[in-house]
Amino acid sequence: VQLQASGGGLVQAGGSLRLSCAASGRTIRSYGMGWFRQAPGTEREFVAAIRRSGGSIYYADFVKGRFTISRDDAKNAFYLQMNSLKPEDTSVYYCAVGNPIISYVGSRSGYPYWGQGTLVTVSS
Repeated sequence: VQLQASGGGLVQAGGSLRLSCAASGRTIRSYGMGWFRQAPGTEREFVAAIRRSGGSIYYADFVKGRFTISRDDAKNAFYLQMNSLKPEDTSVYYCAVGNPIISYVGSRSGYPYWGQGTLVTVSS
């Protein structure tokens, strides 16, 4: 599976962005999907995940109520809608695909396939 993340950019605090992750090489219908982010000098951290078709959705506490993950299996893609952005949301955002067990939904090790990352910069 090859993943291509897009949609990052520069936005003012309080603004919105929608990240997309397009998959190729294989249908991702039977996979779960996740978004992670990494700011300079920090570890890559979990943001959101959606389990395979019809499955549960998970969010990191710091994005609950602001970000929404969704999937479109017909387009072989998934998305992260980010609202009410804060300067501390500035990071490179990575999309990932896998089928982690519940206890690994928020772990990088649960996802064997990764996109290249897209930079989100939120100005104050």
